[in-house]
Amino acid sequence: MRIRLFHIAATDADRIGIWGSSYSGGHVLVVGAIDRRVKCVAGQVPLISGHNNARRLIRADFWAGLHRMFDEDRRNRYAGKPPAMIPVVAEDPLAPSALPTLDSWSWFTETGRTRAPSWRNEVTLRSVEMFTEYEPGSYISFVSPTPLLLIVALGDHLTVADEALAAYERALEPKKLVMLSGGHFDAYVKDFELASAPARDWFVTHLKNR
Repeated sequence: MRIRLFHIAATDADRIGIWGSSYSGGHVLVVGAIDRRVKCVAGQVPLISGHNNARRLIRADFWAGLHRMFDEDRRNRYAGKPPAMIPVVAEDPLAPSALPTLDSWSWFTETGRTRAPSWRNEVTLRSVEMFTEYEPGSYISFVSPTPLLLIVALGDHLTVADEALAAYERALEPKKLVMLSGGHFDAYVKDFELASAPARDWFVTHLKNR
């Protein structure tokens, strides 16, 4: 006989706050816009427009070849073949990868070596294709009246800062903008306190007394 023990944690539906960073920084904009159970939103170095972002990261003369790779992968998957894979990062920013920036290479390889030794430097090519079609910033004006905090790194060229700043202008009140001076990955290390403290305070302000 098997005995299974389950732990059920109660969730206070009136005190749900969501936080996301980078790609998930875009996810929280979508969730905050469509789910009114959410009482406050914090998006850190968020993806705003997959299409615009990809156009900034990928050279114009590489796009035709990339779309041929997408088409071939789609045909192969429909035929039952395994999905094509692509490196997440590459030391050469001109080599095929999902995140073609030097700081992405440094961050992922160092973090993989020191903190996540089982991490594999690969992702499905389909994920990159879907990234280019993802437009979470189109939801940002619908987050209101849920309070929205955006944390933007002004030196961010991965989820580019100007896209996030322009999206903040489209957002309706109540909203707050926190600007960091570093790049995308500094929000996790060098600027961690500057990024995490405002998010914590945002949740305390909007969830504590509900």
